[in-house]
Amino acid sequence: MRSERARHNKIIFSGTVGAGKSTAIAALSDIPPVATEAVASDETGLIKKTTTVAMDYGVLNLPGGEKVMLYGTPGQERFNFMWEILSEGGIGLVLLINNANPDPLADLQGYLHAFKDFISKTAVAIGVTHMDRAEAPDLDAYRTRLASLGHQPPPAVFRVDARSRDDVAMLVKALLYTLNPGLIDA
Repeated sequence: MRSERARHNKIIFSGTVGAGKSTAIAALSDIPPVATEAVASDETGLIKKTTTVAMDYGVLNLPGGEKVMLYGTPGQERFNFMWEILSEGGIGLVLLINNANPDPLADLQGYLHAFKDFISKTAVAIGVTHMDRAEAPDLDAYRTRLASLGHQPPPAVFRVDARSRDDVAMLVKALLYTLNPGLIDA
């Protein structure tokens, strides 16, 4: 017998420092997001003033009372213990890669490796941010790298602006479609 309670789904946002995880959650969330920001005290301070040290949290309300909980991981590897904790019970991963980083394809490979067990049980959609600051590599280079890593077919890869609710919603829809190709956009 199905519970009368509204269903809750959990999507994980992860990726490099400065890729826009906190910004993406804020753009999509229907509640003011909860953030655990602290002043960056290491080399991250060269990129931005504050950084996520535990998680970001937001909620996307769906028709019919369903909710999608949005959890953002810290981007710094020294907080990677939070990645597994936050992924517990998640239905999929939205991976954000900052294209302006020195080697974004290596970043992609590193995060796919770090989340390989989670991705193997769920799905991933990839958003490439800051392509306005660095046009290369292009999306085809990401798809080629994904194929070389054995991702057949390669996951959805999109150019996104993490500030845009529409762009972030497109990533989430791509993730949900990957999980259930029978979904129809109502």
